[in-house]
Amino acid sequence: MNMLKQLLRWLLTRFYDVKVQGLEHYAQAGDRVLIIANHTSFLDAALLAAFLPDRLTFAVNTYVARAWWARPFLSLVEFFPMDPANALSTRSFIKHLKMNRKAVVFPEGRITLTGSLMKIYQGPGLVADRSGAMVLPVRIEGAQYTAFSRLRGRVRLRWFPTITLTLLPPRYLHLPNGLRGRARRNHAGRELADIMTEMMFATSNYNRTLFDALLDARRIHGGRHIIAEDIERKPITYDRLMIKAFQLGYVLAKDSERGENVGVLLPNMVSTIIALFALQLYGRVPAVLNFSAGSHAVLSAIETAGIRTVYTSRRFIHVARLEPLVERVADSCRLVFLEDVAASITVGEKFAGWLRASFPQASYRRLNETRDPASAAVVLFTSGSEGIPKGVVLSHSNLLANRDQVAARIDFSRQDIILNAVPLFHSFGFTAGTLLPLFSGLKTYFYPSPLHYRIIPEVCYDINATVLFGTNTFLMGYARFAHPYDFYSVRYVFSGAEKLQDETRRIWAEKFGIRVFEGYGTTETSPVLATNTAMDHRIGTVGRLLPGIDYRLDPVPGLRRGGRLSVKGPNVMLGYMRRGNPGQRLPLSTAQGTDWYDTGDIVSIDEDGFVTLLGRAKRFAKVGGEMVSLAAVELLVARTWPDAQHAVVTVSDQYDGERIVLVTEYMNATRSALLAQAKEEGITQLAVPRKIIIESKVPLLGSGKIDYKAVRFLAANKNVVLIDAG
Repeated sequence: MNMLKQLLRWLLTRFYDVKVQGLEHYAQAGDRVLIIANHTSFLDAALLAAFLPDRLTFAVNTYVARAWWARPFLSLVEFFPMDPANALSTRSFIKHLKMNRKAVVFPEGRITLTGSLMKIYQGPGLVADRSGAMVLPVRIEGAQYTAFSRLRGRVRLRWFPTITLTLLPPRYLHLPNGLRGRARRNHAGRELADIMTEMMFATSNYNRTLFDALLDARRIHGGRHIIAEDIERKPITYDRLMIKAFQLGYVLAKDSERGENVGVLLPNMVSTIIALFALQLYGRVPAVLNFSAGSHAVLSAIETAGIRTVYTSRRFIHVARLEPLVERVADSCRLVFLEDVAASITVGEKFAGWLRASFPQASYRRLNETRDPASAAVVLFTSGSEGIPKGVVLSHSNLLANRDQVAARIDFSRQDIILNAVPLFHSFGFTAGTLLPLFSGLKTYFYPSPLHYRIIPEVCYDINATVLFGTNTFLMGYARFAHPYDFYSVRYVFSGAEKLQDETRRIWAEKFGIRVFEGYGTTETSPVLATNTAMDHRIGTVGRLLPGIDYRLDPVPGLRRGGRLSVKGPNVMLGYMRRGNPGQRLPLSTAQGTDWYDTGDIVSIDEDGFVTLLGRAKRFAKVGGEMVSLAAVELLVARTWPDAQHAVVTVSDQYDGERIVLVTEYMNATRSALLAQAKEEGITQLAVPRKIIIESKVPLLGSGKIDYKAVRFLAANKNVVLIDAG
């Protein structure tokens, strides 16, 4: 048997250059071990049998055990036939492990059809729990690209890709005391699924630069693979992106220095992606400006980041009618139009760029001898919904870690088509809508404005989009104008940046038959912290925290439920740039330490790990001695009048300390209606706004969030205020 094992190992190494990492963890696991692995191909069992020590027992479905193609391999190993429908089979397997055996199981129960983790069955978790076995996670990477996988047509298969087996530290399942029956089985299954998810993220390679990640994606998916398109309908491949980036980057580099923050004032277009990677290629740091925020906010951002040069487009400025903004920007820094840059590129420079792009990895390494994943990759700016925007400095590894965290939970595949209308100056649009698909081989269709509520559903229908990102405001706008069949091809809709209203969730479910997955994040965390998924979904929550994120909840005086959320993880920013220190990065500094970020959000987390947002710490009012969540008040108003936009703020009051004010688009709003709704729901009258201001439009930011700064100005200065004693 040893000779057969050695022969199998020699053959696999010869063909696939198999590498084994973390083998020391195998010895640490002890004698009674349940080895769990992701299931990528028909080679998986052979790989584990050949490269892991000892003679292992494989749990094999009885149907598979009888298959002719499985018999040659099963003759080389010990196997335990498992019938998923037979409880006695599971009990026998538990007894087998209790005899201090080492056994292998694939918790997905089938070879992946997506390239990502599929459903994790509860049975293996129950086995690990009842047998008291140590769980040893093993990540198999690379076998999904062989002809032995089930991904033909979904990924680019290769004859002899490198295969890596990575063993992670072993651990026991730790279930709460007192759990019995189905509750214990469910908890064990969820904990095992979490181990698998954490394994997928922990073995990902996010310690590299964005351009390195682009090169790896090109190698995996092929240079001719189409990865982006926009309203001009000129698709671009990895190869074309490389050529354009090398050609443009050489010219752009003449205007700035390595490590300098360079302003980017451009819409969601393929040309913007080229410009971003052209700057990355030559070590410049793009600072993506929010052109929808107004001239004051843009000039503040330019000053905050110490920007000397801003790149934009004449055509964009004309179409978006931003001439007044550009005039003011030109007074504070150097303004460069990309049309002029493109026209200035000589034939020799174009040829040199093409030549460098023919050997992109060697050329990139020559241009960037010290490629530091921990260095600044981009500067984004906070929404400014509560005040002056701050510059958020995100590193290469911050952004790639968040991309890998999301990919560990959601099964994107190369067949997906993403429609991204969320602006690139928004961290959600930058990471989830751009970097994630670009580095995963997904095709992205960039649309320049999320506010075209009639057009975007038509675009979605036309391009057969399968994934859509948006905010509650945008999604409700699309739902109102879309034909019921416009989103026929969509399988995932993700909502972030603001609370997903019940009415938005309802109309998407009833009109389109689509479940909207609500998530949560901040610009400072690259941005995604938590999201609902197809496998972990609970209405009213923002899902579960992503793998690799530690958290703590600090109590808030006056609140009985929840706490102030602080997080730590590889996706947490390098630091802020503030207006008083132009161009200087101020590192994180919190009571928990320099690697923790205080989100300023009040949340509760249930026993299953689902996060419920209760509101911003700044968005609580003390009325009549009680703490009132303004977010909860907004939800009350939304339930009363679901078809309109609302915002709730506070103003100073000489008697109550703070007074709650509602600004609403609902023309017939009355306090008596709110009091009746609050009484029906058992909500205190203190949470009902004392003043109501009716406006044709509630002020919004370009990201779709409510502009609370403008709303507070309205509440404090509006002359005509509707007061309804009810």
